[in-house]
Amino acid sequence: MEVKEREWITVDTTINSPIEKVWDLWTSPEHIIHWNNASDDWHTPKAENDLKVGGKFVFKMEAKNGSFGFEFEGVYTEVKPNELIAYKMGDGRNAKIKFTSDADKTKIIETFEAEDINTIDLQRNGWQAILNNFKKYVEAN
Repeated sequence: MEVKEREWITVDTTINSPIEKVWDLWTSPEHIIHWNNASDDWHTPKAENDLKVGGKFVFKMEAKNGSFGFEFEGVYTEVKPNELIAYKMGDGRNAKIKFTSDADKTKIIETFEAEDINTIDLQRNGWQAILNNFKKYVEAN
């Protein structure tokens, strides 16, 4: 059986905040629930995060009107504090998040394997919207 190689998608942002703060707000469940949504009509009412190799994360994401929801989950395959997070999603796709510091700014580059249901542009735009929401949250706190 032929294994189809997945396309990788990359999104990024630069945040006006030191890397230690960015890392903390990215990885702490008490913060994840405030920024992990692509639009204002969605939210993440519950987040669990065991940030270590072999540790699992589960983020309950749902429409605020209750019409649809799902659990975004995965297992960490690599964790280097303030530098890198890699994980395998529940559906087997992989993702990497690189954090780099430049004085009081932090660049995040997030790369993930595309899924087969939605278009590449829709996936890129959705993940970029969440990243933009994270930037807005960090810079306001």
